Amino acid sequence: MDNFTAAAPGLNDTLGWWTDYSLQYKVISSVLLLVICALGVVGNVMVVLVVLTTKHMRTPTNCYLVSLAVADLMVLTAAGLPTFTDGLFGSWVFGHYGCLCITYFQYLGINASSCSITAFTIERYIAICHPIKAQFLCTLSRAKKIILFVWAFTSLYCVMWFYLSDIEQLVYDNVTIVACGYRVSRKFYLPVYFFDFGVFFVLPLLLSAVLYGLIARILFLNPLPSDPTDKKKKKKKKKQDGAVGGDKRTSCKNSRHSSSTATSRRQVTKMLAVVVILFATLWMPYRTLVVVNSFLDRAYLDSWFLLFCRVCVYLNSAVNPVIYNAMSQKFRAAFRKICRCGRKGSDKPAAAYAYGVALTYSAVSKDTSVAESADHFTTELEGLAATDELLAEQKAVCPDPRAYEKVDFSDA
Repeated sequence: MDNFTAAAPGLNDTLGWWTDYSLQYKVISSVLLLVICALGVVGNVMVVLVVLTTKHMRTPTNCYLVSLAVADLMVLTAAGLPTFTDGLFGSWVFGHYGCLCITYFQYLGINASSCSITAFTIERYIAICHPIKAQFLCTLSRAKKIILFVWAFTSLYCVMWFYLSDIEQLVYDNVTIVACGYRVSRKFYLPVYFFDFGVFFVLPLLLSAVLYGLIARILFLNPLPSDPTDKKKKKKKKKQDGAVGGDKRTSCKNSRHSSSTATSRRQVTKMLAVVVILFATLWMPYRTLVVVNSFLDRAYLDSWFLLFCRVCVYLNSAVNPVIYNAMSQKFRAAFRKICRCGRKGSDKPAAAYAYGVALTYSAVSKDTSVAESADHFTTELEGLAATDELLAEQKAVCPDPRAYEKVDFSDA
């Protein structure tokens, strides 16, 4: 990450006397980085396993979340491990090829995570604001192709770091330190840094701000775009149900389906928006430090502030699984299944509760029209299942359909 492990370049002629990190710094930095990176690795691995091993979780949005999880794993391992050893030993211990490969994977993980966030933001915008186009654009196969392109592009783009980074010897008055640093003078790297800052940080955040603003207008200010198959379903249902009771049942079930879908869309969008906001917030200290140091003759490299920047970056890569667990009931249920929390006998009720709404969607779909299966393009169904309060509210608005059946029979 812009050579976290490197000492300040361009200062070799005025390095002076070298002093090791204090014991307090070593203990605090080691514990923080070890805990954050360990939890982040476990959490992101679980995200990958959940989506790959659970069929109903394999949706376009979740594919982008897998790509983001892999990128975060790369950042946590390629950047966290060298930072941990640097705090302990104060010197680079991975050699020449370790410097090249670790620097490459650091930038690859950073850039791929930014592109993955941009990809699922655009996917959310199309799915919610242009539902008709989403039938053809927001598909699982297209998501896989986009992810493949993202990783191919970032992999090729980051190849330059094999030629721009190298180990260097920093000669102090009392000791010589080996560090992973720059092959040439720092001023030649400034265009690369500013290009990275603009393309992989500023541009994605500006695009996300605009698109989430448009999404919020649709979800919270205007009614949701109508389902392109609704008209066909209504016409077909009217032909099948001539009685008043049938119309009431259809109206209630359609209302329940629309309310659950709208809530799911809002919840998934909120979850992804939180991911973007945290990405911007936690990367801001480090990105700001890089920009400020670019204009300083002597770079600001206070060890405690650098530790704060590193912790923020690693938190960004580790916190996403926590967000999924907190805001997505389906992810939470899948995480519990992997962890085998609770007794095996209680797994079935939990699973039935977690996926009950999805089964309700299926039942409503079959009763309304066979054409409902086309609704799979609405990728928000991978999101949150409805809560107990939502179900209670829907029951109050739409009473049990069997009540209508009894009225119809008595009227007849």
